[in-house]
Amino acid sequence: MSDSAWSDRIVGERMQTDQEFAEKVAASNFSRQQWGLIMTAVEFEIEDPEDPDSARLVADTSKVESVVPELEKVDQASGMAAGGGRPDDDSGGILDGVKDALGLGGDDGIDREQLAAAEEMAQMYAGDLQEKLEANGKWEEVCVLARE
Repeated sequence: MSDSAWSDRIVGERMQTDQEFAEKVAASNFSRQQWGLIMTAVEFEIEDPEDPDSARLVADTSKVESVVPELEKVDQASGMAAGGGRPDDDSGGILDGVKDALGLGGDDGIDREQLAAAEEMAQMYAGDLQEKLEANGKWEEVCVLARE
Protein backbone atom coordinates (compact mmCIF):
# COMPACT_ATOMS: atom_id res chain seq x y z
CA MET A 1 0.00 0.00 0.00
CA SER A 2 1.23 3.51 -0.68
CA ASP A 3 2.39 6.03 1.91
CA SER A 4 -0.82 7.92 1.33
CA ALA A 5 -2.88 4.92 2.49
CA TRP A 6 -1.44 4.94 6.00
CA SER A 7 -1.20 8.73 6.12
CA ASP A 8 -4.85 9.01 5.05
CA ARG A 9 -5.78 6.85 8.06
CA ILE A 10 -4.24 9.29 10.54
CA VAL A 11 -5.94 12.51 9.46
CA GLY A 12 -7.97 12.75 12.67
CA GLU A 13 -4.90 12.25 14.84
CA ARG A 14 -3.00 14.83 12.80
CA MET A 15 -5.76 17.37 13.39
CA GLN A 16 -5.75 16.65 17.13
CA THR A 17 -1.96 16.83 17.26
CA ASP A 18 -2.02 20.13 15.33
CA GLN A 19 -4.34 21.63 17.94
CA GLU A 20 -2.30 20.33 20.87
CA PHE A 21 1.01 21.29 19.26
CA ALA A 22 -0.14 24.90 18.87
CA GLU A 23 1.11 25.58 22.41
CA LYS A 24 4.61 24.45 21.48
CA VAL A 25 4.50 26.59 18.36
CA ALA A 26 3.43 29.60 20.42
CA ALA A 27 6.38 29.00 22.78
CA SER A 28 8.80 28.71 19.85
CA ASN A 29 10.39 31.36 17.65
CA PHE A 30 7.93 30.54 14.87
CA SER A 31 4.58 32.17 14.21
CA ARG A 32 1.58 29.99 13.37
CA GLN A 33 1.93 31.03 9.73
CA GLN A 34 5.62 30.13 9.67
CA TRP A 35 4.92 26.75 11.25
CA GLY A 36 2.25 26.10 8.66
CA LEU A 37 4.75 26.80 5.90
CA ILE A 38 7.34 24.54 7.52
CA MET A 39 4.83 21.71 7.74
CA THR A 40 4.10 21.95 4.01
CA ALA A 41 7.70 20.85 3.48
CA VAL A 42 7.62 17.97 5.98
CA GLU A 43 6.73 14.42 5.07
CA PHE A 44 6.34 11.59 7.54
CA GLU A 45 7.84 8.13 7.32
CA ILE A 46 7.63 5.07 9.51
CA GLU A 47 10.99 3.48 10.22
CA ASP A 48 10.91 -0.28 10.81
CA PRO A 49 7.14 -0.74 10.41
CA GLU A 50 7.63 -4.53 10.59
CA ASP A 51 7.87 -4.29 14.38
CA PRO A 52 5.37 -1.82 15.87
CA ASP A 53 7.20 -1.95 19.22
CA SER A 54 10.39 -0.57 17.72
CA ALA A 55 8.86 1.30 14.77
CA ARG A 56 9.17 5.04 14.85
CA LEU A 57 7.33 7.85 13.10
CA VAL A 58 9.91 10.32 11.82
CA ALA A 59 9.70 13.62 10.03
CA ASP A 60 11.50 13.79 6.70
CA THR A 61 12.73 17.37 6.81
CA SER A 62 14.88 17.24 3.69
CA LYS A 63 12.68 19.84 1.96
CA VAL A 64 12.42 22.27 4.89
CA GLU A 65 15.56 24.11 3.80
CA SER A 66 13.71 25.25 0.68
CA VAL A 67 11.09 27.14 2.72
CA VAL A 68 13.36 28.71 5.36
CA PRO A 69 14.13 31.82 3.25
CA GLU A 70 10.38 32.41 2.94
CA LEU A 71 9.65 32.34 6.67
CA GLU A 72 10.31 36.04 7.23
CA LYS A 73 8.25 36.95 4.18
CA VAL A 74 5.26 35.03 5.57
CA ASP A 75 5.17 37.21 8.66
CA GLN A 76 5.73 40.37 6.65
CA ALA A 77 2.83 39.49 4.38
CA SER A 78 0.55 38.64 7.30
CA GLY A 79 1.55 41.92 8.99
CA MET A 80 0.52 43.84 5.89
CA ALA A 81 -2.75 41.93 5.69
CA ALA A 82 -3.44 42.80 9.31
CA GLY A 83 -3.24 46.50 8.49
CA GLY A 84 0.48 46.97 8.90
CA GLY A 85 2.35 49.18 6.53
CA ARG A 86 4.82 48.23 3.90
CA PRO A 87 7.29 45.67 5.25
CA ASP A 88 10.79 46.88 5.99
CA ASP A 89 12.97 46.28 2.98
CA ASP A 90 16.44 45.49 4.19
CA SER A 91 17.68 44.34 0.81
CA GLY A 92 20.46 46.12 -0.93
CA GLY A 93 18.42 46.63 -4.06
CA ILE A 94 19.38 45.81 -7.61
CA LEU A 95 23.10 45.44 -6.98
CA ASP A 96 22.58 42.78 -4.32
CA GLY A 97 20.09 41.04 -6.58
CA VAL A 98 22.65 40.90 -9.40
CA LYS A 99 25.37 39.68 -7.01
CA ASP A 100 23.07 36.94 -5.72
CA ALA A 101 22.12 35.90 -9.26
CA LEU A 102 25.80 35.59 -10.15
CA GLY A 103 26.52 33.62 -7.00
CA LEU A 104 28.63 36.41 -5.55
CA GLY A 105 26.31 37.31 -2.69
CA GLY A 106 27.97 34.94 -0.25
CA ASP A 107 24.66 34.24 1.52
CA ASP A 108 22.56 31.25 0.56
CA GLY A 109 19.54 32.84 2.26
CA ILE A 110 19.35 30.02 4.78
CA ASP A 111 19.28 30.84 8.46
CA ARG A 112 20.94 27.68 9.78
CA GLU A 113 19.69 28.20 13.33
CA GLN A 114 16.15 28.63 12.08
CA LEU A 115 16.51 25.52 9.90
CA ALA A 116 17.77 23.45 12.85
CA ALA A 117 14.92 24.71 15.05
CA ALA A 118 12.36 23.87 12.36
CA GLU A 119 13.78 20.36 11.93
CA GLU A 120 13.82 19.79 15.69
CA MET A 121 10.21 20.93 16.06
CA ALA A 122 9.12 18.72 13.17
CA GLN A 123 10.67 15.71 14.93
CA MET A 124 8.90 16.70 18.17
CA TYR A 125 5.64 16.87 16.22
CA ALA A 126 6.29 13.37 14.81
CA GLY A 127 6.86 12.07 18.34
CA ASP A 128 3.65 13.67 19.58
CA LEU A 129 1.74 12.25 16.61
CA GLN A 130 3.08 8.75 17.25
CA GLU A 131 2.07 9.03 20.91
CA LYS A 132 -1.43 10.05 19.81
CA LEU A 133 -1.65 7.09 17.44
CA GLU A 134 -0.51 4.71 20.16
CA ALA A 135 -2.97 6.18 22.68
CA ASN A 136 -5.81 5.80 20.18
CA GLY A 137 -4.87 2.20 19.37
CA LYS A 138 -4.03 2.95 15.74
CA TRP A 139 -0.24 2.55 15.76
CA GLU A 140 -0.16 -1.17 14.89
CA GLU A 141 -2.71 -0.68 12.09
CA VAL A 142 -0.65 2.18 10.65
CA CYS A 143 2.51 0.08 10.79
CA VAL A 144 0.76 -2.76 8.93
CA LEU A 145 -0.38 -0.35 6.23
CA ALA A 146 3.11 1.18 5.97
CA ARG A 147 4.76 -2.15 5.25
CA GLU A 148 2.27 -3.22 2.58
